Amino acid sequence: MNWIKSHAMDTVTFEFIACQSEERKSRFPDIGEEACLEALHLVTPDGRTLAGDKSLPEILCNLRYFRWLAIFFKIPVISLLSYFAYHRIANNRYIISQTILPLTQGKV
Repeated sequence: MNWIKSHAMDTVTFEFIACQSEERKSRFPDIGEEACLEALHLVTPDGRTLAGDKSLPEILCNLRYFRWLAIFFKIPVISLLSYFAYHRIANNRYIISQTILPLTQGKV
């Protein structure tokens, strides 16, 4: 999440809310805790909820220097590959974070 924050267009583009928080429960009751813990959820300004790999193009559209990558998600093969890549990374996120964090000295 820190990487997304550091590359966002501005400081209010993204808001991160913990899955277990009361704020998430009250503001987004349709996103259950289990679903929240399973995948990243993005709620757009117009109220759409995008989960997991479906949120990636929208996130990229709001990142400095990476906006151009969002166009690749319109290619069916890329969309399919992003599904598998997202789930592979999500299922191993704790192992990955424990590997990356020492290498970046907490500057992720």
